[in-house]
Amino acid sequence: MNKSQLVDAIAMETGISKTDARKCVDAFISVTAEALRQGERVTLAGFGSFIMTRKAARIGRNPRTGMQIRIAPRKVVRFRSAMDANAEPEI
Repeated sequence: MNKSQLVDAIAMETGISKTDARKCVDAFISVTAEALRQGERVTLAGFGSFIMTRKAARIGRNPRTGMQIRIAPRKVVRFRSAMDANAEPEI
């Protein structure tokens, strides 16, 4: 599902216009991104959690030349589904 499909689904589910649904989706993305930039965790009960983590610097390999390259440290957003935490282990 992409953003426009999500907007359509929200509009149908709630009975609001697509314009209002798009504003809601855009607001959610904006507020979530800002909270993550500030180092906050965003948790939606029954859905999951977004958290900003740091990836350490590492040595990689250029696939074209095979030469080693240094990959700088960076921040990445991680998502953990609430279903992952509550899932029963596979046997």
